[in-house]
Amino acid sequence: MVDDVLEGLNEEQIKAVTTTEGYIRVIAGAGSGKTRALTHRFAYLVNDLGIRAGNILCVTFTNKAAAEMKERIHQLTDDNDTGFVCTFHSFCVSILQEDSYAIQYPKSFLVLDNSDIDAMLKMIYEERNLTLRDMTFKNARDMFEMRKCIKEPMYYEYLIQMSIDQLHQKYMEATETDDILFYGYLYQQKKCFAVDYNDLIFLSLYIFREFPEIKLKWQKRLEYIMIDEFQDIDPPQYELMKNLCGYHNNLFVVGDPDQTIYTWRGASVNSLPDFDKNFPGVQTIMMMKNYRSSPEILDVANSLVSKNVNRMKKDLIPMLPHRNKVVVHHAENPRKEAQWIISQIRHLNENGVNPGDITILYRAHYVTRVIEEEMIKEKMPYMIYSGVQFFERMEIKDALSYLRLIAYKDDLSFMRIANVPKRNLGQKRMKFLREYADEKHISLYDALKENVDEALFSNTKAKVFIQLIDSYTDHMNEKPVSELLSEILDLSGYEEMMRTEGAQDRLDDLAELKQSIYEWETTVGEETDLVSYLRHISLFTNADMAIEKGKVRLMTIHAAKGLEFPYVFIMQLVEGIFPSRKIRTIEGMEEERRLAFVAVTRSEKGLFLSDSGGRNIGDTSRFPSRFLFDIDPVLLEYTEKPSDAYIQKALDNIDKVNRRFIPSASSLEFKEGDRVRHPVFKDGTVEKIDYDEEAIFILFDSMQTPRAIALRAAKKLEKIQDKIERFS
Repeated sequence: MVDDVLEGLNEEQIKAVTTTEGYIRVIAGAGSGKTRALTHRFAYLVNDLGIRAGNILCVTFTNKAAAEMKERIHQLTDDNDTGFVCTFHSFCVSILQEDSYAIQYPKSFLVLDNSDIDAMLKMIYEERNLTLRDMTFKNARDMFEMRKCIKEPMYYEYLIQMSIDQLHQKYMEATETDDILFYGYLYQQKKCFAVDYNDLIFLSLYIFREFPEIKLKWQKRLEYIMIDEFQDIDPPQYELMKNLCGYHNNLFVVGDPDQTIYTWRGASVNSLPDFDKNFPGVQTIMMMKNYRSSPEILDVANSLVSKNVNRMKKDLIPMLPHRNKVVVHHAENPRKEAQWIISQIRHLNENGVNPGDITILYRAHYVTRVIEEEMIKEKMPYMIYSGVQFFERMEIKDALSYLRLIAYKDDLSFMRIANVPKRNLGQKRMKFLREYADEKHISLYDALKENVDEALFSNTKAKVFIQLIDSYTDHMNEKPVSELLSEILDLSGYEEMMRTEGAQDRLDDLAELKQSIYEWETTVGEETDLVSYLRHISLFTNADMAIEKGKVRLMTIHAAKGLEFPYVFIMQLVEGIFPSRKIRTIEGMEEERRLAFVAVTRSEKGLFLSDSGGRNIGDTSRFPSRFLFDIDPVLLEYTEKPSDAYIQKALDNIDKVNRRFIPSASSLEFKEGDRVRHPVFKDGTVEKIDYDEEAIFILFDSMQTPRAIALRAAKKLEKIQDKIERFS
């Protein structure tokens, strides 16, 4: 078996696969075969060491990557049991499902997505007379995340320890918009035992903290833990990982610090570099051989990222034959840039390159308007890797809501499909049900059941609806989910409604959903009951979207992370667009450069970089991105290099931007409570350093009120004494 698993691996990959005990850190450059190393390591543990698959945890960051790993592992081990190969969130579902009693939750809890949260917000806004002027749904969701992760990290105690009546009272007594929405959201969650992505992690950590015997059970079970894309891990996930590996002390992490592009989501560029400081006896393996990109592309990537100061020094080593140089084009304006890109795509097509092998990357979606207009004009087929994805489409959400109502009887699903198709359950009757359900503290479905024989519902199809849902609830695990869905869509009249409307595209989507469920049932090799399927599907995100072939693809660089394409165009390499004008710190600029590195290393055979001149709104000049100047010019082939005078203006503009950078917390020489001296205001005490306000608040001895000194002017201050006693 050893030869089978190790066959085709290079020396570094073999070392990563066969080094099994203790703490192991693998620095794996882009295209170095880290997924191959992870899957072969899993197979090595199972085939050659005899470890049971159920005692191995392999964490990655998208369901799509996890599914691909499972398939590879299945082929290597010829065993349907692939252990825990999943995302952190999926693994936490397993913890909560097995140990939900610890938080007084049923095993059939509901996992929320954004549309579910929006449905809850709609109820809260209506009940408390709020409008989108008070806060948009997106801002409310962002506020929930910020409050749960940073401002109120013990929020879960409300869900666990408060009764539904106490939480409802807290919600109704709230007066500030933030509080109304936050406590209203927690109340809605408590009502239907619903959890969001943040809750999955925090509730699991709570269980481990409060129930040591449960933590020990999971620690003993997981003999080997592997973490993919370790540079993306955030603090709660890091804490969960530390908890899980605390018994066997076998932890294998793999990643690339040069691809840390999610610090705004809690990731740290130091997770991998500092790993050996936090765990004893770490063994480090460097995997730098790149099997993805041509030497010319890798030279550009190495040259670009080398300009970052805070990084582990390393270079990708090319393993493929030489190809053409990386092409750079400076266009007069964005439209001419788009026309040039299209002309290059045409040229590639004429030379036998399929449109589906070509991808256009950019920093943000707003820059695509001109390229889309030109592609439409030129009748060039394209798709944007964004927008309304499959599982967000109306008919798919409706179909899944029928399944969820059968399993959970939750209010969100009820409100979505109780009157779809029409059952004469309009606003008046729904208002009655909401008021009745709130008074009795029951679900809307139960409220309808208790009132279905009342005169108010005599002219409706409510009774038939109740009978239909109940008949499937009583026997929901007696049929495959795909068969159950087909029947419920037929008997409910939903598909007939679609046929009446002539919505063939929506019927095609439903057929695709049934096919996807059938494939899940026949390949998952685990529990295939309805609740298991609903949990599986609730964790899907845009990162799991299938890519359509035969069309040029347009996507943001963040969306392209983890993917690879034969030919790549990186457009709008303009200072203020990429890097973003929002960047205010050196650390932020280094992250933008890492993002550019990720973009470059997506390409396999050909790479095209472009920028455009012209004027911005406000009549300011547009200049090429600093990232074009970061690359050694001998590595680039310019279609026509800009004049020396224009390049000097661009470099002067970069210097001007750099002078506006604010210092980071690590670079400031002082902190709150320190005594400082200002050249004009003289001595004072630092009362607060506020990065949102980009200011240091100082109470000077000669003044009665503090002054806000801009962070970028911090160099004007001199520290004269460490923190004084009242700040200690």
